[in-house]
Amino acid sequence: MIGTTVSSGVAVLVVAVFLTSCVEMVEALTIVLAVGHTRGWRSCFEGVAAALAALVVLVAFVGPALVRVPLATLHLVIGTILLIFGMQWLRKAILRSSGLKAKNDEDVRYQSTVAQLQSSDSAPRRDQVAFVVAFKGVFLEGLEVVIAVITLGTSAHRLGLAAMVAAIAVVLVAIVGAVVSKQLTKVPENAMKMGVGILLTSYGTFWAGEGLKIHWPGGDAGLPVLVAIYLVVAWLFIVAFRRSATVLETTS
Repeated sequence: MIGTTVSSGVAVLVVAVFLTSCVEMVEALTIVLAVGHTRGWRSCFEGVAAALAALVVLVAFVGPALVRVPLATLHLVIGTILLIFGMQWLRKAILRSSGLKAKNDEDVRYQSTVAQLQSSDSAPRRDQVAFVVAFKGVFLEGLEVVIAVITLGTSAHRLGLAAMVAAIAVVLVAIVGAVVSKQLTKVPENAMKMGVGILLTSYGTFWAGEGLKIHWPGGDAGLPVLVAIYLVVAWLFIVAFRRSATVLETTS
């Protein structure tokens, strides 16, 4: 029973970190490839390297500080952060699945970045525009990966596992990006974001409850139950929104 409880908690952790990392790195990769193809790769790679270095420094400062925070407080804070992120992702995914919000299109993002870069002047050797755009894209998307790894990994007392899963996801996305040599337009991004939103919201609910001294039946085994509940709730919202949209179309 204990083994099943632990394995279910670990499985939810691995899936949540992996999907989060994949989604964020797909978006970062799209920006990097647009910069490299449009402005050249030297300044682009310099921006990527600078962003990765900044993220490493951030983790080095934030990681040790978390160890000194009381466990109950840590669970409550982390749970709240995960709930905020998860509900945002879930809300957008529900709206996109319902047809009330346009789905993300990596082709559109790629072309938008290219247009922005082509409208800027470049220096012959060091392209500051390419450096800044690549840095911003990798740092902002990477920051969300760092937050997911630290919050999920620390709460589950498996920070090393979370970091390893994130690293695997980043490497896989980078390899696929190198193969396709443009952007990952075939990735079902909205489905992945729906999954991430449900997982982060479930984890946020679980750890916020832990911080409030709520004892979940079955311990970590309650996580899959929360995932199932949020999955059903999301599906009900999608069905309701689609029906509302259909009614409006027929009455207009």
